[in-house]
Amino acid sequence: MSFSVIVPARLASTRLPNKPLADIEGLPMIVRVAQRAALSKARQVVVATDSAAVRSACEAHGVQAILTRADHVSGSDRLAEACELLGLDGGDLVVNVQGDEPLIAPAMIDACADLLAAQPQCVMSTVAHALDDTPEGAAEFANPNVVKVVTDKNGLALYFSRAPMPFWRDGQGQPSPGSALRHVGLYAYHAGFLRRFPCLSVSPLEQIESLEQLRVLWHGERIAVHLSPEKPGPGVDTPEDLARVRAVFKASQG
Repeated sequence: MSFSVIVPARLASTRLPNKPLADIEGLPMIVRVAQRAALSKARQVVVATDSAAVRSACEAHGVQAILTRADHVSGSDRLAEACELLGLDGGDLVVNVQGDEPLIAPAMIDACADLLAAQPQCVMSTVAHALDDTPEGAAEFANPNVVKVVTDKNGLALYFSRAPMPFWRDGQGQPSPGSALRHVGLYAYHAGFLRRFPCLSVSPLEQIESLEQLRVLWHGERIAVHLSPEKPGPGVDTPEDLARVRAVFKASQG
């Protein structure tokens, strides 16, 4: 089973300006992400960016990068253009690794790709992990910035939401043990579906929740969900997140 990793990287960021170029122990964050992804079984790792500065930073450290249009409204749209530029066939597997995940686990990338390869009825796969009933788990369950997913008995996604779900009636707001799943923003696609995705009409649910994966479910397509036994490393959305990730890298190199 062969797959490509594409890392979409948009230079503009509201909460953290020039985020892909943020320094993490001597290397730009986007380079750190690509280096982690290269530890997976991917046959190639490519950064797809709207910025010549990001492409130059990648190439300076041996990371392949391509320039895409600056007017894409989502990372999936940018990936669709990248598939065209890379000449990928419709059946080729593509894993979307977010450009702000410098601690992404290579094994999680492999598992996401393996799952899609084993689920021909699905156009996408993604990852989730169980929320526990600790105070931290309860806080994540209630946090609208933490996306939750519920699946059917076969591990296919039924719905994604920022709301606490499934709501445990007798749990007094706590996550239901084994049922409350935090969604991890890692996706695998068939390249053919990625090309088709921008042509699908935006769904009302997607607009309400601000979650583009709901467009896929709205149009009757299936998404397989890999249940990871471990949590992903912290991503970077804010200066505080960046400081935490820098500390992790500094400790690992010390």
